Amino acid sequence: MAIDISHLNKRYGDKTVVDDVSLSIPKGKVTSFIGPNGAGKSTVLGMMSRLLSADSGKILLDGADISHIHSREIARKLAILKQSNHVGLRLTVEDLVAFGRFPYSQGILNAEDKRFIDEAIAYMDLGELRTRYLNELSGGQRQRAFIAMVLAQDTEYILLDEPLNNLDMKHSAQIMRVLHQLCRDKGKTVVVVIHDINFASVYSDHIFAMQQGRLVFSGTSEQLMSSEQLEAIFGFHMPVHQIDEHRLGLYFIA
Repeated sequence: MAIDISHLNKRYGDKTVVDDVSLSIPKGKVTSFIGPNGAGKSTVLGMMSRLLSADSGKILLDGADISHIHSREIARKLAILKQSNHVGLRLTVEDLVAFGRFPYSQGILNAEDKRFIDEAIAYMDLGELRTRYLNELSGGQRQRAFIAMVLAQDTEYILLDEPLNNLDMKHSAQIMRVLHQLCRDKGKTVVVVIHDINFASVYSDHIFAMQQGRLVFSGTSEQLMSSEQLEAIFGFHMPVHQIDEHRLGLYFIA
């Protein structure tokens, strides 16, 4: 297993936001976290990346306790894109993507760094926008630029918190296809917090569901996608239909 979590807990004041969570994330796969708002999904992701400290519990990255790994080594093994990204500096798309190479370049880009930057920009279909400034882009275009920055970091583990925010249907599908391709072709391990149950169902190899800070489901899309199972997680009836090889939740007509 790539990432092993045991008995993880996090509180803010009197509120428990992650409650005794234990799980293992498979290597080289797309793993999704789903669940209602406030379920603790993003908090677990933050602790996995060491952006947040756990009150108790343990997180192992390739068998090593993440709390004992040097920050620079983590940045070469694991990249995270948080849900909210605010850049006050006047940066072009290319400048932003270049930040992904900092753990290697320390700000001095070589030919290999530039190759990763070019590949990431191409992956995210940003070639025509690479010299544009971030404040000139739409929300969806900026989101794709941030994802390109994470790809340029070229880590084995990629953690994404709501990566489809501000994206239209075309680019949401593009992002999920790219993430699946990174696992299949490059052996990356991708962990995604996602609110759209159908994207999770179609593109995930494994799915965890959380509710009120606790892990309430662990399994495949096939095991998850039933009206009864989804109602237990989200609290309302959701018809599930089979379309080709996929089972999709029709939440918009629930």
